[in-house]
Amino acid sequence: MSHTPLTPAEYWDKYKPYRREGAQPAPQADRFEWTQYPGHGPGAEVLGRPRRALELGPAEGKEAAHLARRGVEVTGVDFSPVQVERARAWWQDTPGLSFVQGEACAYLTSGPGEFDAIYSVWGAVWFTDPEDLFPCVLQRLAPGGVFAFSQAEPVAGAYGPQRMRGKWLEGRERELTVRRWQYAPEMWADMLKRHGFTDVEAHVLKAPEPGNLGTLMVRAHTPA
Repeated sequence: MSHTPLTPAEYWDKYKPYRREGAQPAPQADRFEWTQYPGHGPGAEVLGRPRRALELGPAEGKEAAHLARRGVEVTGVDFSPVQVERARAWWQDTPGLSFVQGEACAYLTSGPGEFDAIYSVWGAVWFTDPEDLFPCVLQRLAPGGVFAFSQAEPVAGAYGPQRMRGKWLEGRERELTVRRWQYAPEMWADMLKRHGFTDVEAHVLKAPEPGNLGTLMVRAHTPA
């Protein structure tokens, strides 16, 4: 019987569990998906034509694998050792693709080299204080580099760090607090500009079916 997660890393270890018999098959990586609706919205073209890219919080790693198959050198850094191990097993034969276990800001401030694109698909950008993360991203992007991320459409008026609700997060003697940061598109744009990014675009992409939750889409650049 699995124990209750007591740290954020343990929480993400349990993301997208596999409950069937046998080995878990690798997910499809034939399209870059920014939204929660397969085939909806833009694809890898959002990132331009990077030579080196970094994904923050790749989990299964399918977007990273998609880019690597197109000739991009991709690194994925994830907080969860379980997710990293799974992604490595699935994509170990994909040239130019590697996965690293670590916290996003710690990796960005300690690793060498620059990236042409840094991105997050419902990943670490959603769960990291942007006041801490954005300066770290800026320093690792090459001039003219792209920073892009997506996450759930924000709830109007519920801005800033929001406590997540889940079966592990309530009613426990030792409560695990996991936060996600959400803001209106114009608030994300202002924040990115304040941290030195340029050509900022931020909007909510509507769901394919009316009434369903949309997707926040943000893209910015470093000064050329």
